[in-house]
Amino acid sequence: LKDADVLHFIADVLYEYYKNKGITKIVGIESRGFILGSILAYKLGAGFILMRKPGKLPAHTYQEEYALEYGTDTLEIHKDALTKDDIVLLHDDLLATGGSANAALNLIQKTGAKNIYVNFLIELEFLKGMEKIDNDNVYSLLKFD
Repeated sequence: LKDADVLHFIADVLYEYYKNKGITKIVGIESRGFILGSILAYKLGAGFILMRKPGKLPAHTYQEEYALEYGTDTLEIHKDALTKDDIVLLHDDLLATGGSANAALNLIQKTGAKNIYVNFLIELEFLKGMEKIDNDNVYSLLKFD
């Protein structure tokens, strides 16, 4: 992403893929999901929502814990970040084992949002993270075996 031409190309490809989906909010997972997530929100005319590690959001939050190789981690989202009427695009840079992505989806569902798309810049297929994601609207730009 340090190359401006590559960044513009990726942003344009993702914009073209999602421009007719009616996206109203983009949720970016801390922290690399913030980079393209905010660019896509701007290009799509959508709001941008932060999904962060514990204790970093100022208001009341929902929390979701997920397993790591050695331990656990937690994600949070503001309780009032989304509504049932929002069309949400969850964005993160990488799909590996699917733990954080599945936790993020659970958090979005806790807010009441029902129409959810999921996007990853890179998917590591050999880790089978896609198997943990209970959503039919998932798109990975780059896939590696």
